[in-house]
Amino acid sequence: MSLLFFALELNAKGDLSIRAKKLILDLGSEKSDYDMSQKIFNLETGKAYNLEITSMGFKEYEFEAEDFFRNIWIRKIEVEGVEINAPVLEGFEFEREGEIEIKFVPIRPGKYDFQIEGLESKGMIGKFVVE
Repeated sequence: MSLLFFALELNAKGDLSIRAKKLILDLGSEKSDYDMSQKIFNLETGKAYNLEITSMGFKEYEFEAEDFFRNIWIRKIEVEGVEINAPVLEGFEFEREGEIEIKFVPIRPGKYDFQIEGLESKGMIGKFVVE
């Protein structure tokens, strides 16, 4: 039994045998370039999630969530049909309209901020709350 599996078995609230929960974050809207469809995501350790982040293409959006990314296990990243195998992620940038899907499992409880670099004063900030 791997150490990661053992740790999740003892402390995780989620169940990895259940289908991943879909999370959606849209950056920008027809109302405002600075809209975000959701600012707080409530998650559980040991539960699988698919986070889809979409840029409407109105601005360059540099998504940063370094502490959060350090405390999840990344299963897969997909960008426009291309799969990227990367065990670590610090952030990413949309230079135009596009979508990224991150499949992950939170491994450590905590409150983790995320923001769109340079647009925090416009309200483009949020939080991942992991129990």
